[in-house]
Amino acid sequence: MAEYMILIYEQEKPYQDMDEAEGRRILESHMRFQEQISPLGGTLLGGNPLESSATATTIRSDVVTDGPFAETKEVLGGYYLIDAGGLDQALEIAKLCPAPYGCVEVRPIRDLSGA
Repeated sequence: MAEYMILIYEQEKPYQDMDEAEGRRILESHMRFQEQISPLGGTLLGGNPLESSATATTIRSDVVTDGPFAETKEVLGGYYLIDAGGLDQALEIAKLCPAPYGCVEVRPIRDLSGA
């Protein structure tokens, strides 16, 4: 088994404008996603939504800047850390991850146990 990070990149504006019912619907879709990981042979190791990019602080060398550094339409909004049998299995799981206003990215966690 190997660890993979599922990074969720989405537009923030729809979340700022959505009503309570839509917010519930999206939350429920994430709960369903979490329930689907184990039947696909993976293990959910963790995950969290992130606060808005307006709360970000960027550090480059020794310069600290309030807010996100890059101006993009989609920002990192949350993540899941999973354990999967390989990239193919991780991708199968990630395809089910809700991202109605963007996309997800799957990246393997680098194994530094032998370092």
